[in-house]
Amino acid sequence: MFKLWIEAARPKTLSAAFAPVLMATILAYSEGVFHLWSAIAALFGAFFIQIGTNFANDYFDYKKGGDTSERIGPQRLTHRGLVTPNAMKKAMLLSFALAFIIGIYLVSRGGWPIVFLGLSSLLLGVIYTGGPFPLAYHGLGDIFAFLFFGPIATWGTYYVQALEHSNLALAFGAAQGLFSVALLSINNLRDIDEDRKTGKNTLIARFGATFGETEYLASISLALVSPLLFLLIFQHDHYVSLIGMLTFFLFVMPIKRILSYSDSRELLEVLPMTARIQLVFTLLFSLGWLIT
Repeated sequence: MFKLWIEAARPKTLSAAFAPVLMATILAYSEGVFHLWSAIAALFGAFFIQIGTNFANDYFDYKKGGDTSERIGPQRLTHRGLVTPNAMKKAMLLSFALAFIIGIYLVSRGGWPIVFLGLSSLLLGVIYTGGPFPLAYHGLGDIFAFLFFGPIATWGTYYVQALEHSNLALAFGAAQGLFSVALLSINNLRDIDEDRKTGKNTLIARFGATFGETEYLASISLALVSPLLFLLIFQHDHYVSLIGMLTFFLFVMPIKRILSYSDSRELLEVLPMTARIQLVFTLLFSLGWLIT
């Protein structure tokens, strides 16, 4: 049963929670405002929100008929009958409750801005696929994935440590938000046929596969050149951080797969490839930033 819950948590997507926290923490450390317990709390809070959102997607997609036997991606536990809807709902609520508890400490550090960001993040985890107007079913998932797993995540992580605003933290978040859009777009590109049949009107379901391929390739390309943009826009001296751009070598295989696939099943391996690119980029960039 434990392995089933690990599967439901979708560990291959957790880079979207880890990477923004790491980049913001590296920035805080380099500026002498690093705060260990805030960084740890932000990391675990992000993990529980991401896991809770994955559980919510499993539960609400099942309730709305968004998962079918024709699904190409990893089969959801509730749809497969391996976990009851009630058990999945409880797991979702437990994950969000743990994030809320961790958030109490972060609020004690950061005050009202963190109250707003924290509650907004929890709400997003539910209404992404749940509620009367699920964002993912109306083509709004990409925007909120960019914001909440990008600028909002990095700014919030930096703020609870430094207790001050940072434009650079927002810029770091833009790069991470683009990776989140890429992760979402490869999922939606893979599931385009099923989404159209079940009325899940993602942007890719609405505008087609070519749009999805372009969105994926453009998102990662922009994210990978972001170190150069940071250098030019903010005129900092962290030149070694440009080593993050070496991650382009890992991008070659996904590019080939996206440009040559003939069956959506061929896209299954692109998701872990993308998560790997995000992690390697974040680690290389962070290392370079610290070395400089």
